[in-house]
Amino acid sequence: MYSRGLIDSSMSYGQYRDLIDALLMEGKTTGNNQSAAMTNYTEMNVQRMKRLDKTTSITDTALEKINALNKNYTWLVLTEAWCGDAAQTIPVMNKIAEASNGKISVRFILRDQHLYIMDAHLTNNGRAIPKLIVLNNNLKELADWGPRPKLLQDMVNDWKADPLLTHEDWIEKVHAWYAKDRTAQTMLELLDLLKT
Repeated sequence: MYSRGLIDSSMSYGQYRDLIDALLMEGKTTGNNQSAAMTNYTEMNVQRMKRLDKTTSITDTALEKINALNKNYTWLVLTEAWCGDAAQTIPVMNKIAEASNGKISVRFILRDQHLYIMDAHLTNNGRAIPKLIVLNNNLKELADWGPRPKLLQDMVNDWKADPLLTHEDWIEKVHAWYAKDRTAQTMLELLDLLKT
């Protein structure tokens, strides 16, 4: 499922961000749905990522764990620019990779262009993103993560089951949770992947 060609054609974080900026200049976003709503989500997500790029930091304890890695890994991430959860978590993935001194290479591919990979990593039978796939040097899959921290995913499952909450209601709750958590749970779960 994973080939060197796939990794070589994937994007770095900088390339992913540049793609989003270039598309927004044309009034577009990534993916098949080019509605105004999706473009508006993308614009909000750019602001979220900018904020998290500035505010996300790696703790000394996390750095010890990262420095203890004795192998190299590729973190392959399925995403789209309009995805709010991606905007809240991808900058954290990037910060961990940056702190790894080359032991973790984080690479990005677009979900709608790689449905065969997405469909092997469904969440509750849905194509939820982002989905991070941990690969070793031989491109063997070791673990996956996403689309959001497990604690939040459990809450989302409950919110979706509540007939009194609309889609917009629970999306608002998701982003309020991220703001309050300040990347702590995301960082914890991503660092836990380093055990693999």
